Amino acid sequence: MIALGIETSCDETAAAVVARDKDGHGRILSNIILSQAADHAAFGGVVPEIAARAHVEALDSIIAAALDEADIALDSLDAIAATAGPGLIGGVIVGLTTAKALALAAGKPLIAVNHLEGHALTARLTDNLAFPYLLLLVSGGHTQFVAVEDVGVYRRLGTTIDDAIGEAFDKAAKLLGLGYPGGPTIEAAASDGDGSRFALPRPLAGKPRPDFSLSGLKTAVRLAAEDAAPLSDGDIADLAASFQAAVVDTVVDRSARAMSLFADAHAGLEQPTLVIAGGVAANQSIRAALTTESEARGFRLVAPPQRLCTDNGAMIAWAGIERLTRGLTDDLTAPARPRWPLDAANPSAVGGGAKGAKA
Repeated sequence: MIALGIETSCDETAAAVVARDKDGHGRILSNIILSQAADHAAFGGVVPEIAARAHVEALDSIIAAALDEADIALDSLDAIAATAGPGLIGGVIVGLTTAKALALAAGKPLIAVNHLEGHALTARLTDNLAFPYLLLLVSGGHTQFVAVEDVGVYRRLGTTIDDAIGEAFDKAAKLLGLGYPGGPTIEAAASDGDGSRFALPRPLAGKPRPDFSLSGLKTAVRLAAEDAAPLSDGDIADLAASFQAAVVDTVVDRSARAMSLFADAHAGLEQPTLVIAGGVAANQSIRAALTTESEARGFRLVAPPQRLCTDNGAMIAWAGIERLTRGLTDDLTAPARPRWPLDAANPSAVGGGAKGAKA
């Protein structure tokens, strides 16, 4: 089974071709990603109108490159999958409309994929992971713990009550003059800094529900920067390191609580698994700390390769294949959605306009 995946929900224009063998193992045949980071850097964040126009200009050639690298023709695909939300609505419309046109022209099934489901299922592509497992999804727009029970079956355990972790990285980096995107720039600056210099809060530490809150931490960074102004290079490095240390400690504390809840609900698992996915999952300090905490709690940590942490077409193609194997496809009325909860009670909510039923 081979699918084309299209991803245009934010500032990456991406397309990929992924295959699944009869034993359920996945293989990436191509994975083309065009980042728009340079287009948005001057603004310190993604400008939706610029992103949508860039997708329009680049998507056709990106799809052609993905098919060419995979050495496969459109007619030889089994399905065409595209992100249908959540995301910046202009970009989502570009990708989903293109997928609809290709599916109609080639006579192939269309699969409208929840972007978050793409992240949630990536570990099954890379590690052939069995259900169930605990997911920590950390990105620029989302921060949540989800019990992944099956394709389309998700139970949220905790989420952010204000900013996403990736958003907090971006805003802290902008405050310190480190540029966009904030995750890599904060991590680079922190490598030369003293993470103990500034006493920053660890929000919600010890609370029973594994939620996050990042707005207070962001404010604390601003106040510390104002107190230390004018900032030297050393001050910036120390603030970046202190901020990153606070985020790492918070992620570990919240993950410990989520792992406890998940383990209680799945007592029969020999070794439960924690999966970290999303752009922030590329942060090496977070990965290292979660590896230690997972092992201490009897969990195995699975983190996809860095190239599959940020938005990409391979995860969308794989999610499409996972849905196709269960008889779930979509018709041409599938809507583009700016908001689309992963854990909606109605199974059709994780496959807008879905036809068919789980096999």
